[in-house]
Amino acid sequence: MARAKNTLENQVETTSPVSKTPSLDLKKTTSILAKPFGILAKLATSYKPKSYTPILAVLLVIAAFLLGVLITKVQYLEKGQTAVVTDSTVPVGEDNQLQPGQKVDVAVGNLPPLGDENAKVKIVEFADLRCPFCAQFYRETEQSIIKDYVETGKAVFYFRHFEFLGPASIVAGNAVECANEQKKFWEMHDYLYTNQPSESDTSMFTTEKMTEIAGTLGVNTNQFKSCMESSKFQANLDKDMSEGQAAGVSGTPTIFINGRSVVGAEPYTSIKPLIDQALEE
Repeated sequence: MARAKNTLENQVETTSPVSKTPSLDLKKTTSILAKPFGILAKLATSYKPKSYTPILAVLLVIAAFLLGVLITKVQYLEKGQTAVVTDSTVPVGEDNQLQPGQKVDVAVGNLPPLGDENAKVKIVEFADLRCPFCAQFYRETEQSIIKDYVETGKAVFYFRHFEFLGPASIVAGNAVECANEQKKFWEMHDYLYTNQPSESDTSMFTTEKMTEIAGTLGVNTNQFKSCMESSKFQANLDKDMSEGQAAGVSGTPTIFINGRSVVGAEPYTSIKPLIDQALEE
């Protein structure tokens, strides 16, 4: 894993785990799509017309249909369009790709911070509550940042939504917002990362389950459930996502230390010198 250098200006691109957009392989896609056509073409030419005219006709019709699909798909991909946004991806323009160490003017969002808002160093994290790399960052890096810098008054830590892993992530995002309505944001935030299931397991992310969990954290469950069912804070999630994309965020976790970006689940040993540098500036 690439280690960050002591000066922010000399940072190199990170190789830390990060959920991000994959690139398209046009040749590979074309090759895969062409295989069924090739098989049908061989089958069609192997039959004798006098004995198998009906079968030959059907095979040729199917082959022609697949050829049409192939041509359409290739033309679509050549235009640079993506048909489906899959898990662990988020669309971002090439001209807005965030580079590690790049300084960006990014707002802190609406959620309550950890630490003194007047602290010299402001750390803003964009994350998905279901992202496994975000949970890794929470366990292995964030806790040390809070202990060494937030609790000592040197830094303040903000969380912003970047929930792009599907409907379950939206449920999780609304859950922490509804918990925040009752001043339990960080409790819900910590619970979801501490008890995060595998990315493929979304059974926990329902209004009923989130309400049950919130109840164990001391919130009014009737108020919480009503909040979840109305999606009254969805606009906050949308705003964070929009402003994150505008700042060039294309994967999670992405953090900004006084505006300078760190992409991926970097270890504390890489983050610490960056915070120290920000304190000296």
